[in-house]
Formats: sequence, C-alpha cells, structure tokens
Amino acid sequence: MIQTPTLTLNNGITLNPAKNNILTDLLDAYNEDSVAAQTALPWLNPNEDIRRQLRDMLFDIQAQNGTDQLHFWSIHQPETKKFIGLLGLGDELQSLHAKYNLGYWVRKGHQKKGIATLCVDAVFNWLKQRGGGVVVEIAVHPHNEAGLATAIAICNRWNGERLDQFIGIEFNERTVPHHLHLVDIGRGETS
Repeated sequence: MIQTPTLTLNNGITLNPAKNNILTDLLDAYNEDSVAAQTALPWLNPNEDIRRQLRDMLFDIQAQNGTDQLHFWSIHQPETKKFIGLLGLGDELQSLHAKYNLGYWVRKGHQKKGIATLCVDAVFNWLKQRGGGVVVEIAVHPHNEAGLATAIAICNRWNGERLDQFIGIEFNERTVPHHLHLVDIGRGETS
C-alpha cells in the first residue's frame, strides 16, 4: 500500500493529496478560466454538470488512495494555503511502457511562474526515491502551448523524450491528436 504523500517544495508550496474538500476551490478555478481547465481536463463534458464531474473525479481519486494506481495532489500557496492547481499521476495510458500519465493544471494568475515544473520535480523525486524505475508519459494537445512548454521543460530536466508521431486520444466521442512525451524516472536526472 503506497499512500499519496504530502510534499513541500523549497519555496513553501505544498502538494497535498487531493481530497473532496477542494471541490469548491476546484470549481472556482474552473469558472475562473474554463478554457484552460477544459484543456487540462479534456475529458470534462462542458454540456454536463461540471460540479458533478469534478466531484466524481475527486471521489475516484480518494477511493484509489493507497492502490498505487494513481496519485493526485492539490497545489497550495505557502502562506495563505490558497488552492492554485492540481497535479496528478493517472492510469489512462497511451504507451505500453508507462506506469503513469502526468497531468497538471495551474490556476490563472499563477501560470508562467514555473510552478508546474517545480511541482513535477517534487513528484518525480518522490518516484525516484521509491526506487525500481518507472516511466511516466505526458500527452499534450499540439495547440496547448503552455502545456507543451511545460512538457519540454520537464523532458529537458529529466532526460525525457517526445515521440515523433502523434497519438490519437478519445475525448467525448472524438479522436484528438496529441504529442506524447516519455520520462524514465529510473535514469532521469534533474538539472
């Protein structure tokens, strides 16, 4: 049984295991910038109740805590503990080599500050300390410039690679092309 740990970054940002108690903050963040939220969580159906979909996601995350199938964290500011994002290792995989897929979403007003990359470093360091090596994939829509920049920064820091060909991912009955990046934590090194 491997529980999702609380991780604290050097700058004081805290990654707490995601739980149902962040639903209101998550919904506020969604309403603040639904386009960015939809990009980060493309499985959300904007024609259905967003609150229910986010609640169900958090319920699923909590129900699987300890199974080591997925690990999700809510990102919080140092002093105020305000919710500023979500980061997760999920199990919706495209590569046969990967154990987890990585997803991240930083709230508007906190973007372009390197928060996602720092949080990913903390999570990857946790995975590395566990030993045994693990491959993490990052699937990014080609029009998601911020997501691509973050994926490239992560790959540069952890010796990851972007596959040349696009992969198709099904969302809301549509196949959407994505870039796939793979990071082997067993051999990756941070900068």
